[in-house]
Amino acid sequence: MSGERHILGISGGRDSAALAVYMRQYHPKLPIEYFFTDTGKELPEVYEFLDKLEGFLGKPIKRLNPDRDFDFWLSEYGNFLPSPRTRWCTRQLKLRPLEHWLRADLDAGTTVHSYVAIRSDEPSREGYQSTHANMRVHLPLREAGIDRAGVIEILDQADVGEPAYYGWRSRSGCTFCFFQQKIEWVRLAEHHPTRFAEAVDYEKTALKDGSPFTWSQGESLTDLIEPTRVEQIKLDYEKRRERLRRNRKVNPLSARTSETIDDVYGIDEDAGGCVICHK
Repeated sequence: MSGERHILGISGGRDSAALAVYMRQYHPKLPIEYFFTDTGKELPEVYEFLDKLEGFLGKPIKRLNPDRDFDFWLSEYGNFLPSPRTRWCTRQLKLRPLEHWLRADLDAGTTVHSYVAIRSDEPSREGYQSTHANMRVHLPLREAGIDRAGVIEILDQADVGEPAYYGWRSRSGCTFCFFQQKIEWVRLAEHHPTRFAEAVDYEKTALKDGSPFTWSQGESLTDLIEPTRVEQIKLDYEKRRERLRRNRKVNPLSARTSETIDDVYGIDEDAGGCVICHK
C-alpha cells in the first residue's frame, strides 16, 4: 500500500484551532483528517469548543482514545504523578494513541503529512517529530508569518473565537495539567470543584505511596486551597496584572480590552505542554 494522508491535531487551544481554520480557508482541497487525542480528563470547555470548531470545518474531528486510561497508567507508574520531569501522561495518553492510529499506513508505505500549530513568533519550538521515515511535518503558521496576534485574528474573523477557559486558564489539556500556575489551580477549584477534588484525591494517593511530586510544584493542593493561601495567591496574581498594565504599551488599534491569564504570566497555551499539535 502507498499513498498519502494529511492530518492535523487539535489540542482544544487557540493555535491548533487557528491552524485548522487557516488550512480550511487556504488549502480547501487537501483531504485533511482532523484529530483530537482525548485523555478522558479534559476540561468541559474543551469539548464545547471542539463542537464549535467542527461546525466551522464542516467535518468531524476524530477522537483518538488511549487503549488504557489515566488510572491504569497511574497504577503502572506506582501512583507517581506525572510531572515536567516524568511526563508519562504525554507518552501514554497522547503519543501512543496517535502512533497506533498511523502505524499500519506508515509501515505500508503511506506518506503522512502532519500539520503542526507552531507560530512565527516561536522560533525555538518544535512539534511532534516522528522517527518514522514516512512522516512529514509541516508548520504552515510559521511559514506564513502568523504570530499570536494573527492567530487571534484568524479565530475572530472566522467567528470561531477562543475556548471559554482562556478567561481563567492559560492552556488546553488535562484538567489537572501539572503546568498550571497556582492561580489556575485556584480557578479550577472555583469553576470545576468536582474536578479539583478529583485532583486532590489523586495527589493524596500518590503522596501516600511515596510520590516525590505534587500537582503544583512545592505545594500540595490541600495546602494551596487553604483560605489564607488562596487569598495570597490571588493577591500575587493581581500584583502581576497591575505590573503588566503599567509596563505594557497599549496598541490603540487593538480590540482587546482585558488580559487573559496567559497575558499576565507571559506564557502561551501549550508552552511545554503535552499535546501533539503543539508539543
